[in-house]
Amino acid sequence: MKSKVVIIGTGMVGMSYAYSMVNQGTCEALVLIDIDKERAKGEAMDLNHGLNFGDRKMKIYAGDYKDCSDAYIICITAGAIQHEGESRLDLLNKNTEIMKSIIANIKKSGFNGMLLIATNPVDIMTYVAYKLSGYDKCRVVGSGTTLDSSRLRYMLSEKLKVNSKNIHAYVMGEHGDSQFVAWSYALQGVQPIYQIASKNNSNISFGELDEIENEVRNVAYEIIKRKKSTYYGIGMALTAITKAILENENSILTVSSFLNGDYGHNDVYIAVPSVVNKDGVKRVIELALEKEEKEKFDKSVCIMKENINKINFE
Repeated sequence: MKSKVVIIGTGMVGMSYAYSMVNQGTCEALVLIDIDKERAKGEAMDLNHGLNFGDRKMKIYAGDYKDCSDAYIICITAGAIQHEGESRLDLLNKNTEIMKSIIANIKKSGFNGMLLIATNPVDIMTYVAYKLSGYDKCRVVGSGTTLDSSRLRYMLSEKLKVNSKNIHAYVMGEHGDSQFVAWSYALQGVQPIYQIASKNNSNISFGELDEIENEVRNVAYEIIKRKKSTYYGIGMALTAITKAILENENSILTVSSFLNGDYGHNDVYIAVPSVVNKDGVKRVIELALEKEEKEKFDKSVCIMKENINKINFE
């Protein structure tokens, strides 16, 4: 079905994504799959009871892997939860085993659509899903730093006192501790943010840009410390990616994309600005990063590859 989405994992991330899609009328059919079948049924019932207040008629139900066969997108949110004090990379081995089981079941269903991965560490889990599935690299997409870029734009908009939709700035690299802001391409409207910061009467300084970058990198840890996990923001980010695919938007999003010579790297998934449409990642946008930015990007790729080499794909 052209507008059928399956969510695997009905935890807080999966259900925040589902709730966001219901409110935005993103798809025609929404299927919830979870190892806890009763929970999936309860979540489907709860969402259906609110459809009267939504913008679109939708079919929502708890299902199993046979329901994947005619889906356009399967979004995988299932995985171990990141606890306080853990990095996203600490989840690597636990979630690799979970991903192996999920992908095996998806392949048995005959699914031939798009895989959207949200399970952390998301760049590596996207690579794992790609390798295990055998699907075309463009059809396997990770949420990447889509949320991190949104966090960045929010923080910049608060400081600059402009609408966040007029901030064009990107977080690149790992969705994790080695991420960085491509400041050389950060704009307020059409004005470079570095240019704004260089002025004596500016309401933002270079030091404050560094503070914002560090806050974006670490804010998930602060949220986890306060409320155990993050889910609303990523749920809305996943909805934006889903809409870009289903509505063939050709939107530029910092999703986890496969590098095939781009930025001088091969055989790795990492977050870079990419054009996303009905085909998944239509193309990677290769920015001419400044020397320091390119070094940060290379370091991030190196961390991803080091961790990929630890994985047992058998």
